[in-house]
Order: sequence, then structure tokens, then C-alpha cells
Amino acid sequence: MIADLPMRPITDDEWPAYWGVLAQAFHDDFRQDESDFEREVFEPERSLAVFDGDQPVATTGAYSRDLTIPGVVTRAAHVSMVAVRATHRRRGLLTRMMRQQLRDVQAAGVEPIAALWASEETIYGRYGYGPASYGMAISADTREMTLLPRAVPSGRLRLVDPNEAAGDLAAVYDRARPERPGFSSRHGVWWRYRLTDVERHRKGATSRRCVVHEDASGVTGYALWRSKPAWDRTGPNHEIAVEEIVCPDPDARAELWRFLFNIDLSRKVSAANLAVDEPLFRTVNAPRRLSRQHGDGLFVRIVDLPNALAARRYAAPVDLVLDVTDELLPENAGRWRLIGDGEKATCERVDGPADLTLDVRELGALYLGGTSAGSLASAGLLTERRSGALAAASAGFGWHVAPHAPEVF
Repeated sequence: MIADLPMRPITDDEWPAYWGVLAQAFHDDFRQDESDFEREVFEPERSLAVFDGDQPVATTGAYSRDLTIPGVVTRAAHVSMVAVRATHRRRGLLTRMMRQQLRDVQAAGVEPIAALWASEETIYGRYGYGPASYGMAISADTREMTLLPRAVPSGRLRLVDPNEAAGDLAAVYDRARPERPGFSSRHGVWWRYRLTDVERHRKGATSRRCVVHEDASGVTGYALWRSKPAWDRTGPNHEIAVEEIVCPDPDARAELWRFLFNIDLSRKVSAANLAVDEPLFRTVNAPRRLSRQHGDGLFVRIVDLPNALAARRYAAPVDLVLDVTDELLPENAGRWRLIGDGEKATCERVDGPADLTLDVRELGALYLGGTSAGSLASAGLLTERRSGALAAASAGFGWHVAPHAPEVF
């Protein structure tokens, strides 16, 4: 019986079979170099697999990383590697794994939230994950626009080997990370993982390039990109595909974009994952010509409700009683009084009337500050029980910058 199949973490020698389930589920072949690449960050003790005989047929796992949330950084289970073999789908194996994984995270007591990227957005809401951040893809014909003039730059640009400059890139990233909800920590092996240049991932483009901006204090920003060569009857038509740009200083960031827009022989710039409040739109002369497409980013699951809500900060003072439903983790269900501001917050169980009612899924969507309580109420997913509570929640749960997750894990 499928329901009786054993489920457990895998052993180290079961990794190839575990990775093979994931490769097949995502319509791919097993490739040794990619298996070795992924194994570097794999945490076998945080894996789960369902076995049919001696072979895994369903998988999930989690990485132990920090995540920036509004105002602070917290521990978060970074859920990944979720797959079910085609012969065993639609039989409840995914639900078994996801339930057990949430219970394991809750029992460990160190990660108040979990986060993941969804291959299909319809899957994870039933497990209490809400879409909490969004990303934006852009493409632009660089012959049709220019960057607006700015003050004389205080530094210079330098092309570097990204692996050789990893220490400088990490320092910039760590300066930027606390200010942007959705950024995950990249300690140790995670920078090697981020910069490993698997050839198949190039998709016809060059190896990864890197430009840094630096001034007297050192490196202040960087951009990672690839070039996609192309020629047509009119001549060169190369594309600059930007993978990541991190630069807290606005003038230096503009200089990085100016460089990317003006590389010889290129006619197009694209970027697959920018923040929805990307300042590039304010620094070009024809922003309408920046073609853009929005999509979801991180999905967040509240695992330990009182500690999760007490961990983050609030853009405006809140004093709200939330009536929360949570089918999978009933410890989160009930009425909670949240008191918080920009400096501290508390969340305690209470009796009495509620100000707002919502499911834990919507609480996850609110958590990073990228979804407004008002929009959830308009969709019928959040109900105001006390006049003024919705406005207070919309202001308090918001944040001054949009959440942004710059990498898929």
C-alpha cells in the first residue's frame, strides 16, 4: 500500500537516487556535474524521502539559512528539492512529506518560518504557504533609451573574475542583506554554490562575467551577467543577461547599469529577477521601453506564530487581535494579540473579540511586507472585525522597500 511506504531522511550513499527523482520530476536527465554541484549544499539530516523498496520515489529537503525579514534577520527553513516520481503521484506522498517537514521544523524550535520557491503556484497554499515576495523580469533595446545623467561618479568600475572576487562580493552582499526582506544568508559553501558556473546553465550564453564598483573604501557594488552572442544582417545583436546586481549606493548602482547598457556590440539588456521597486525605472529616459513581467518569488509559511510575529518589526504601530486558522499546525490557531512597532514586538494568546480573521496562508503572504492587508481583504481572504483594524494592519505589516529574493534555492 502506498500509504504504508516508509519515509525517512536519506543516507549519504542514497544521494544519487534521491537526486535522480528530482531530475526526472523536472523533466531532466541525471548529470554527474549537476549532482556534485547540488550535493555541496545538501543537508542529508534535513532530507525526507518516501521509499518503495530500496528506491526513493518522493523527496523534499531544507537548507539551514538566515532570511531577512522587515527590520531584522531570522532563521528560516529554506525548503527545496520537492518531487514525486511520476509513477507515484496523486497518492498523498507530497502531503505526507510536507506535513512531516513542518512538524520537524516546529519541533526543532529554531526556525519560526519556512520559505520556498514554488514550481507551480497552486501547490503550496494547501500547506499554509503564502506568496510573500514578487520579482520582475525586464528586457530593453539599449538603442532606444539611455540612463539619465547623474553626479560625477566617486569611484571606478573594474572587471573581475567572480570566483577570485568572491570575498568582495560577499562583503557587499552582507552590507545590503539586512536592508532588504527576502535576502538569504550566503555563508561559506553558499558563495561557492552561487558562483559555480555549470555549463548547461549558460543556455547558449558565455561564462559568468562580473563588474564591480569601487571607491576609496573598497568594493561598493557588483553585477553578475552573461553575454548571449548574436549576429544578424545588420551586424552585432548581442544580449547582456544580468543575473544579479547588488549595490546599496544609488549612484554606484546607476553606474553599474550604465556600464551594462553600453557594452560594445550589444543591443539588448535583460534581467530575470529584479525587485519590483527596482530603481532602474527612475534612472532611464524612457522607462516605458523597459519591457517588464512580474511573477511570484518566495512563499512563506508561519511555523511558530507567536515567535514569527514577535521577530519582525512593523512600519507603523500595531495593536491587533488576530484570529488565525491553521489546519496543519493547530498550535498556531486561535486568537493572538500582536503589539509592535519599529523597535520591538510581542505576540501572546488571548481571549476576547478579534480585530481581524485570516488563515495562516495569508499571514505568510503578509509577513515580508510585500502584500497589503487591504488587498487580501478585497479578495475575501481577510476579514475586518473592528473598524480601523484593516488600515492599521495595512500600515503596520508594510515596509519601506519591497521584499526581494535574488536567488532561487
